[in-house]
Amino acid sequence: MAAKGNRTDMNSPAEKVAKQTVKGQTYGKAKEQMDAQAAVPMAPSPTGVPQPAPQAGPLPGRLGAFNRPTEAPTEPLTAGSDFGPGMSSVQAGMPFRPGSMESAIAELRALYQLYPSDSLGALLESYYRGGA
Repeated sequence: MAAKGNRTDMNSPAEKVAKQTVKGQTYGKAKEQMDAQAAVPMAPSPTGVPQPAPQAGPLPGRLGAFNRPTEAPTEPLTAGSDFGPGMSSVQAGMPFRPGSMESAIAELRALYQLYPSDSLGALLESYYRGGA
């Protein structure tokens, strides 16, 4: 048998899976199945042991108990958000995502057109008045 170029899984006939057909098929289907398997022989299953993908970030449970005392007792709970006391997201060093507010407003507008409600209308109106 000729070598199959870069298909190293097809170069060793001893390692190929034997052709098989399903029993009880209609006339001619078993031959079609055998011909298809002859055209592209099946390679055996890989024998290597799959390695787990490396985890991003710390492993679960490595940051301490969830109910442990805070490590920043003087920092407000809203620190890092763009509302309430404390530093804003830009001051906290979080990347600014331009257009994120506009896309949210566009979605709210679309929802308002589909399902008009007083509260959603008031929210949109508040945004257009500048949050007043």
